Amino acid sequence: MEDGISSFWGPVTSTTEWCEKNYVYSSYIAEFFNTVSNIPGILLALIGLVSALTQRFEKRFSVLHFSNMTLAIGSMLFHATLQRLQQQGDETPMVWEMLLYIYILYSPDWHYRSTMPTFLFLYGAIFAVAHSQIRFGIGFKVHYVVLCLLCIPRMYKYYIFTEDRAAKRLAKLYLVTLLLGSLCWLCDRLFCKNISQWYFNPQGHALWHVFMGFNSYFANTFLMFCRAQQRGWGPKVVHFLGLFPYVKIQKPKDQ
Repeated sequence: MEDGISSFWGPVTSTTEWCEKNYVYSSYIAEFFNTVSNIPGILLALIGLVSALTQRFEKRFSVLHFSNMTLAIGSMLFHATLQRLQQQGDETPMVWEMLLYIYILYSPDWHYRSTMPTFLFLYGAIFAVAHSQIRFGIGFKVHYVVLCLLCIPRMYKYYIFTEDRAAKRLAKLYLVTLLLGSLCWLCDRLFCKNISQWYFNPQGHALWHVFMGFNSYFANTFLMFCRAQQRGWGPKVVHFLGLFPYVKIQKPKDQ
């Protein structure tokens, strides 16, 4: 939304703006709340990354947590500047991250191990090149939703085959945060004209960032539990500082 003080970054060149007045608090930050709301996602991804590295989980999970951090940082840069280049730095990692989730979810049962990562890598590379040249607009959002929907059936399969209550709770938290975040995103997009007339803006897109930061963390932790169970590592869900769940494993001595 146009408003506020002068811009350090120049005119808005992104194809999308959100229901927050621009440059209200600083000439360096276009959408203040949409920028700082990515911080919880970065911190949660850092917790997950430390857990994956210290317990020597498979590298895919370290990459997954790192991709969550990269995505959150890219989102911060986009909302701080509202520039086309930074928008690509936000949207392209979103697609890459979903391709990584697809790999982690489906690879355990994929018999031709080299074909899936090769296909997903090429798909991600081609999309990045195309997205740098073409402004997809609504097409990007539809594409992203389709990738998300491809993950849900597999997540449900993992859920029904998991008997551990704490792990099932992670899957439920994943679903709840996904629904709440999506509701905030939709309200911010569909009712912006009404919201902009309110005395208080609930900052729906910023809430989307917060919910999706927790959503990614719950999804990653649940997938780490399921994978550890497949590998026979005796996983247990424990809590860091009594609040943040993570998976503790006990590998056999020969591993």
